[in-house]
Amino acid sequence: MAIDDDLLPWLLDSDPALRWQVERDLAGAPPAVWEPTRARVATEGFGARLLAVQDDDGRWAGGAFFPAGFDVQGPETAPGAGQPWTATTWSLVSLREWGLDPDVLAGTAERLDAVCRWEYDDLPYWGGEVDVCINAFTLENGAWLGADVSGIARWFVEHQLADGGWNCEWVDGATRSSVHSTLNAVKGLLGYEKAAVPGTPPELMASLRAVRHAGEEYLLERHLLRRLSTGEPIAPWVTRFAYPFRSFYSVLNALDHVRSASLHDAVPPDPRLAEAVEVVRAARQPDGTWTQERRHPGRVWFEVDVPAGEPSRWLTLHGIRVLDWWDAHRDG
Repeated sequence: MAIDDDLLPWLLDSDPALRWQVERDLAGAPPAVWEPTRARVATEGFGARLLAVQDDDGRWAGGAFFPAGFDVQGPETAPGAGQPWTATTWSLVSLREWGLDPDVLAGTAERLDAVCRWEYDDLPYWGGEVDVCINAFTLENGAWLGADVSGIARWFVEHQLADGGWNCEWVDGATRSSVHSTLNAVKGLLGYEKAAVPGTPPELMASLRAVRHAGEEYLLERHLLRRLSTGEPIAPWVTRFAYPFRSFYSVLNALDHVRSASLHDAVPPDPRLAEAVEVVRAARQPDGTWTQERRHPGRVWFEVDVPAGEPSRWLTLHGIRVLDWWDAHRDG
């Protein structure tokens, strides 16, 4: 879609973490323009601020998934309070998604291997733990930083459920997949594929691609938003958009992944996405923006998007990017 003359300058007037993506994906700028902007993530704005609070031992907030000393039974985990988003895993997710050059974090993977342990059973950091979503983030973060996360990659093959997806509650006996867990799993698997980790056996890569495609099929069967059993909407939250996405499912988050997978696999959009795409299109405001509908509660180092009720540059980037991809194939 053509971007309004007023909308593009508004999107470009943003942190380098967002601006380089607008330049590349919406403005169609060449690498000579967006690559220097992306490099600024290490020295300006959100990226520089988050790098500045990294612990000397390579962690953030002294913990793997939770800050050091966090009480999982305390008031911060009460209903509606939200978990903190300041520890190592979430900080790495942010820096990776913002486009930080992994060379800026040279040595971090090794330091984390030496000192960082999961809060669950004190397991070594790059070996992963039992939670699907945590392992998905760690798989992609590790591939990005050059850590050996092949054990986590194999874990996804071994723990895929019969219906094609995954569920973080499998350890408690769950046998039916979750859209939250499955989306995070396929995102992590795609990130690992894209990293093209040297030395990965071809048979492992083939298995990972197969389980990713099965997980994506699990979501596509549901048109990203409906229960397979009844055809009813999964829940109201699937159509509520908030950035950062964190670990939470929405049709915009899912479409952003499916777009990325489609481009990587060189296949056109699946027709079953049509309804989800129209949900995203309908959420676009008359001025061409998408509104931040909520903030996921929980402690953060700093906010990276607007409060609820205001137009979000991040959601607008993702919304336009998804619609451009869909419409280009439909119109073609």
